[in-house]
Amino acid sequence: MSTLNEEIEKHIKKLVHPLKDPEELLEVLKVKLTKKELKLLKAWAEDTATEEIQTNLHLDEERYAELSTKLIKKLNQEKIKQAMCI
Repeated sequence: MSTLNEEIEKHIKKLVHPLKDPEELLEVLKVKLTKKELKLLKAWAEDTATEEIQTNLHLDEERYAELSTKLIKKLNQEKIKQAMCI
């Protein structure tokens, strides 16, 4: 099981500074992401199966793919990256 920090680092293309500690990072993510995006990111960090995530978040395959893409794009936005880093 990976941590939230490790999961975020997997999806960010270029990270210049280290991420904040998990508690601070979670506070930033609560502000910057939608509730579903945050739940999806947490599920990824817990290595939850895709089918289980789709069931828990009430998503079909297409919506799951859209949400995943949108989340990864958000994590790579410079403004959000700056907020997540020390």
